[in-house]
Amino acid sequence: MFSIDVLRSGLPVITAPAEGTESVTVHVFVGAGSRYEQGNERGISHFLEHMFFKGGRKYRSTKEVSVAIDSKGGDCNAFTGKEYAGYFVKVAAEHAELACDVLSDMLLYALFPQEDIERERGVIIEEERMYQDTPMYRAGWDFEELLFGDHPLGWDTIGEEKVIRSVQQKDFRQYKERLYSPDNCTVVFAGNIDQARAVALGEKYFGTLAGSKERAFVPFEHYGKEKVFLRSKKTEQSHLVLGVPAVGALDKNRYAQKLLSIILGGNMSSRMFLNIREAKGICYYISTDSDSYLDAGDISTRAGVDQSRLHEAIGLITQEYLLCAEKGVSDEELQRAKDYLRGKFTLSLEDSEERAHFYGKQKLLYPEVLDTDAYLARFDAVTKKQVDTLAARLFTPENFRLVVIGKEDNKAAMEESLA
Repeated sequence: MFSIDVLRSGLPVITAPAEGTESVTVHVFVGAGSRYEQGNERGISHFLEHMFFKGGRKYRSTKEVSVAIDSKGGDCNAFTGKEYAGYFVKVAAEHAELACDVLSDMLLYALFPQEDIERERGVIIEEERMYQDTPMYRAGWDFEELLFGDHPLGWDTIGEEKVIRSVQQKDFRQYKERLYSPDNCTVVFAGNIDQARAVALGEKYFGTLAGSKERAFVPFEHYGKEKVFLRSKKTEQSHLVLGVPAVGALDKNRYAQKLLSIILGGNMSSRMFLNIREAKGICYYISTDSDSYLDAGDISTRAGVDQSRLHEAIGLITQEYLLCAEKGVSDEELQRAKDYLRGKFTLSLEDSEERAHFYGKQKLLYPEVLDTDAYLARFDAVTKKQVDTLAARLFTPENFRLVVIGKEDNKAAMEESLA
C-alpha cells in the first residue's frame, strides 16, 4: 500500500513502504521535461539536471555531493525525460535523512557556478556525440522526430549544441523558478520507511520549496506526415525502427496497447523474436515496445540487420503487423502477455527505486494514483476483442513510419516497401 500527504507548502509526499528490504529510495519528480522547452531553450532541462550536481549551500561541489553518498555505499542519480525529470538517492534505511539532506541541498539551493557551467558544456556535447555514434539510440530519437515532427515531443531531450554552448547562469535560475515548485513536484519515499518518518523528513528538508508553476507544455495535436527518414552512416548493420502512431497514457486503450506490444515483441516468446530472429536468423536484436506520453504515443519495433537483408526485415515486420491487424491475437498469447507483465512488474517492485518511480510518476502526471493491485487489475480486465480492435485500427499501411540508419539512401524504395 501507499499513502499521500501534502505538506503546508502544497508539496505532495508519497510513502510506499516495502517489507523485506533494507533500502530506502528518496525520489523527487519534477514536471520539467524537455517538452516544456521553447525553441531557443532546447536542451536546458537536461543541462539543468547536470548542474544540480555541482553543489548547493552545504555540499558545495560535485565531489562533496558524491562523497556524501558514496561514503555510505548509496546511489545518487538523475534523469530527464520529455515530460518529467527525476532525482533520487538510494541508501540503507538508516541513512534516509542523509539522502534528504543531499537532495534538498542540490534542488533547493543550487548555485550553478559559472565555471562549472563552462566545463559541463563539454561533458554534454560529448554525451550527445556518444548517442550520435550509437545507432540503436539515435534511431529511436529519429523515429520520434519523424512521428511528432517539429513539436517538443519530437525534439531530442539532450538539445541543440548552440543552446548547450550559449546557456548562462541566469537561464538556469529562471528555468528552475518557472518549474521547480511545490505544485509541480512530488517527493517519494519507498522501501524500509514508515509514513510518519517520511512526512517528517519531507517537511524538514523539502518544506521550504516555494513558488508556483509558471509554464505549461504545448499540447500535441498532429502526427508528422512523412513516412520515412534515412540517416546515412557507415555501419556494419542497418538499424531500423518501424512503427505506428498509437494511444497516449490517458487513453482507455493504453493497457491493451502495452499487452499488444508484449505479444508482438516484448520477450523471447513474442512473435517478432520467434518468427524473425529465430525462424529467419536475420538479426541479433529485435523488440517491440510502446511509448506513451500524456497526449500521444506509438508502438514500434526496432532491429539491427545486415545491410543486404534490410528490405527483407522490413517486409517481415510489416507482415507481422498486418497479420495481427487481420487475425488478431490468440487467447493464449494474451494470457501469456498478462502473466509476463505481472511477473516482471512484481519483481521490479522489490527494488525501492522502481517502487518510488511507479508511484511518483503517477502522482506527478496522471489524474489518479493506482496501487499495485489496481494497476495489475487494469491489465487483467483487457479482453481479446479490445486488443484485436486496437491492432486493426493501428496497423494499417498508411500509419507505418520507418527510420533507418545505415547505407540505405533510396527513400522512394523504402516508402514503397511500406505500401
